[in-house]
Amino acid sequence: MTRRISEELQAKLDTVPSRPGVYLMKDARGNVIYVGKAIHLRNRVRSYFHSAAGQNARVRRLVRDIADLEWIVTDTELEALILENELIKRYQPRYNVRLKDDKNYPYIKIHWQDDFPKVSIVRRMEQDGARYYGPFTSAAAVRQTLDVLRRVFPFRDCNREITGRDRRPCLYYHIKLCAGPCIGAVTREEYREIIQGLCDFLEGNTDAVLSELQRKMQEAADALRFERAALYRDQIRAAERIVEHQKVVSGKQEDEDVIAFAYDPQQDEACVQVFLIRRGRLIGRETFSLDGVTTEENGELLAAFLKQFYDEAAYIPPRILLPRDLEEREIIEQWLRSKRGSKVELRVPRRGTKRQLVQMATENARETLQALQAQWQADTHRQTEALTELQEHLGLDSPPSRIECYDISTLQGTNTVGSMVVFAKGVPLKSDYRRFSVRSVGRAGHPDDYAAMREVLRRRFRRAVEAAENPDPGQKARKRDAVWSILPDLVIVDGGKGQLNVALEVLEEYGLREVVPVAGLAKQREEIFLPGRPDPVILPRGSDALHLVQRIRDEAHRFAITYQRNRRRKATLSSVLDEIPGIGPKRRQALLRRFGSLEAIRKASVEDLASVPGMTRTAAKQVKAYL
Repeated sequence: MTRRISEELQAKLDTVPSRPGVYLMKDARGNVIYVGKAIHLRNRVRSYFHSAAGQNARVRRLVRDIADLEWIVTDTELEALILENELIKRYQPRYNVRLKDDKNYPYIKIHWQDDFPKVSIVRRMEQDGARYYGPFTSAAAVRQTLDVLRRVFPFRDCNREITGRDRRPCLYYHIKLCAGPCIGAVTREEYREIIQGLCDFLEGNTDAVLSELQRKMQEAADALRFERAALYRDQIRAAERIVEHQKVVSGKQEDEDVIAFAYDPQQDEACVQVFLIRRGRLIGRETFSLDGVTTEENGELLAAFLKQFYDEAAYIPPRILLPRDLEEREIIEQWLRSKRGSKVELRVPRRGTKRQLVQMATENARETLQALQAQWQADTHRQTEALTELQEHLGLDSPPSRIECYDISTLQGTNTVGSMVVFAKGVPLKSDYRRFSVRSVGRAGHPDDYAAMREVLRRRFRRAVEAAENPDPGQKARKRDAVWSILPDLVIVDGGKGQLNVALEVLEEYGLREVVPVAGLAKQREEIFLPGRPDPVILPRGSDALHLVQRIRDEAHRFAITYQRNRRRKATLSSVLDEIPGIGPKRRQALLRRFGSLEAIRKASVEDLASVPGMTRTAAKQVKAYL
């Protein structure tokens, strides 16, 4: 059976070119629901609309939802692969296999471009001369790893400007977790040698690091510097404890990744296990969960993971071991080669030690998926219980699937902001969070929180009404307005009866009072005030419902206060820059975009300042002299 398609869609299908490129499938709302690439666009795109007999359930659902399509022609299949990756990251299409929360995976960043490199944990890589390691799946595990390594390689993580002339060091120097470059305890060369050792260790070159520490300990002992020798001895012991947990899996000093996956077709859930082997030693493993998984055919799941993971990876080894071959193997190898700068081989081992490694990774993936499924089930059960309890205590018609919570943040009547956080089925839906810069202000020093809440709620529900009255806005506005068009099952305003009355007035104003349930959450005893009820509802201590409400309230407060602090910081920075002769609004904005903070601008050289768009060397000198 072939799907009947509209004349407009058929007209587009008739004009698809016979060239390499990327295609985007869209639904009736204009949202991108699938991104794919093809050597021959015309054949690939038209194949979706042929007989459904040979298609799996996911493709049938995709075809059913397609209302429009676009394509972008490229010169080569490699260009198509790169563009496909970028578009998947941009649109997060629901029918594509995607790494869960792939934007948030942490990296270890070593600021090698600085004279005295500090070490930090970041969420994205930049072309700034630093050295990056990752991505890792757990920020907590990264911090724990760095805490252990810091005993071996006492690095700095502060933002001090290192001159070597500070009068006193921080606590980390006294507890031997920092080498103390700020007070000149080590020279630039000595400190960079410490950081190079850390880099070598992270890259798996542990034998060389231990040999170097042994050499330094012996030299210190021969020179009768016994305190220094004891320090090296302690560092060697700490390093050896780390190495004990690293398994030797190959007699060859080789780098390779071992990738395997586990897929549950009944639940449409999958996870991928990556073993990181550096210089023949298994230095770590990472587990990634996947979204949008509904099948594993022709290696599609594995290919999607490879493209997304190595697009963000800080290091690509020369060999990657896989459990099965891929249709796209050659083009993925070509792409990896372009990123690494030398040959990369995707290999499926058939026997021997490397085959055993793939089997071990596969078994680990299965065990991890089972553990994750058990955790997801438990979490889902708790969330369902919490929503059911909340329904009972608040007298709602059904469990509130979508909850919106609003909070106001201000400081002495200035930079007043509002936040809207959204929880869907008990889980934060961060893509639907919204921030409001509040224009309603009271007298100086006397902020009007009621007026601020009224403005925020009016702006939110006015958009809901407008979206209902104009169901087919322009294509660009569809995705932006989708959040506003969804009415919540429960609105929580942070505050007592006063804030609740404000919310009721706004809902009445837009004809939504009987449609949208609302509650006011008092700060002190966490009492919940409801319309028409003189006494507040107090949720049982320790109940899942109370924990959910507290989490939602805390998230709204965090989101509001973070926005308010950022606005205050930028306002302070802007006011300082405004005092500098020759720095007007455009130059000020350009400086803020480039450097982000007053401290970064102060540290920048005249050449760096002059390179900012709109700046001149004269203006750069004025900024440098003033700051």
